[in-house]
Amino acid sequence: RLIARVHAADLGPLLANLTQDETRTVVDLLFQQRRAASTISELPPDIFRQVVEAVGDDRLADVLGRLEVDDIVHLVAELPEERRTAVVGLLPEARRADLRKAELYPEHSAGRVMTTDFVALDAKMTAQEAIDHIRARGSRGETDAILYLYVVDDEGLLQGVVPIRRLVTSAPDRPCGELMIREPVSVRADTDQEEVARIVARYNLLAIPVVDADGRMLGLITVDDVIDVIQEEATEDIYNLAGLDEEERVFSPVGLSVRKRLPWMVVNLATAFLAASVVGLFRHTIEQVVTLAIFMPVVAGMAGNTGVQALTVVARGIALGETELSRGLRAVGKQFLVCVAVGAVTGSLGALVAYYWGGSPVFGLVVFVAMLLSMAVAGLAGAAVPLMLKALNQDPALGSGVLVTTFTDAVAFFTFLGIATLFLERLS
Repeated sequence: RLIARVHAADLGPLLANLTQDETRTVVDLLFQQRRAASTISELPPDIFRQVVEAVGDDRLADVLGRLEVDDIVHLVAELPEERRTAVVGLLPEARRADLRKAELYPEHSAGRVMTTDFVALDAKMTAQEAIDHIRARGSRGETDAILYLYVVDDEGLLQGVVPIRRLVTSAPDRPCGELMIREPVSVRADTDQEEVARIVARYNLLAIPVVDADGRMLGLITVDDVIDVIQEEATEDIYNLAGLDEEERVFSPVGLSVRKRLPWMVVNLATAFLAASVVGLFRHTIEQVVTLAIFMPVVAGMAGNTGVQALTVVARGIALGETELSRGLRAVGKQFLVCVAVGAVTGSLGALVAYYWGGSPVFGLVVFVAMLLSMAVAGLAGAAVPLMLKALNQDPALGSGVLVTTFTDAVAFFTFLGIATLFLERLS
């Protein structure tokens, strides 16, 4: 009774803490209530894998066969490799054909996330005939969400779009050719899904048609799929900034989390030794002025935070299409000026603390200059690294955090200790 009253999207957290036997019992109940397909399509990846372990291949294929093609593509990709072929082989032939077509499109493209179930109208249809056509689809049990109606010609070329509100408020004998919006916004099937999300957000659409190179309509992408894309891309960017794999989730198995995190942590260890080697170059200076060791993490920490701030702003701008490579120098210049201003203010405050702590105005000057220079360079690095990765056709967030942090640490240590070495006689 409880399961019958819980929305499919809310069942995921309830399944997270169940054993395999309990999960199997819940799935049996969902099949009895004819809610298994809608529930499984809403599950987060880690919980989906848990449910899959408790469901046989026949039953899983039955569930997938009831879903839209875009959902099948997504869920099949989440299946363990050893079961993927068997489950796909048990799908109905029509669904297997749709799946093969979808997999021909590049990964993360519009063709992978589109649904091929849409309402197509002829321009000569009257408003009443169009409404009767929609009713006929509903009577056949087709439950697609009708947001827009698409007008196509005899060859399937997209001619226009008719908003459902305009259709039902028009005179019954008015032809769809007069109701449609000509030259509607559309995307090619090979368009990256992140670009699709930007277009939908820019034009405030509820759905967007997908066409081939000739303008023939292939399917559509609805706003709920766009929201999933936005979440997926945001998760990927955040994880990449932290050096994590997007497959890892909060309740992923410990072994999986260790395997995914360990490679980046080994890289971090190597880069930490690189920064430490810079400190080793100035061992003699630190031995003579021990107070320098106290302020080293201050200078490095401020530079690191400055670099990460610049990196985050620029990486987000690239992700949202606000920062193009053609405007890269302007973006880098702006971040440099901001970091110089912030470095001047915080460097002054740091110099006052250093003067009070060390009792020497020269020591305060060393801290000020070191913070100003290191934070300015950190701003340059934070802005430039994602732009360079973008120019190399790489994800701007991929490894950016590790690269920027290593660079800023090394520069901060070298700048601070190098300036201190120049003034060593007045600091001793």
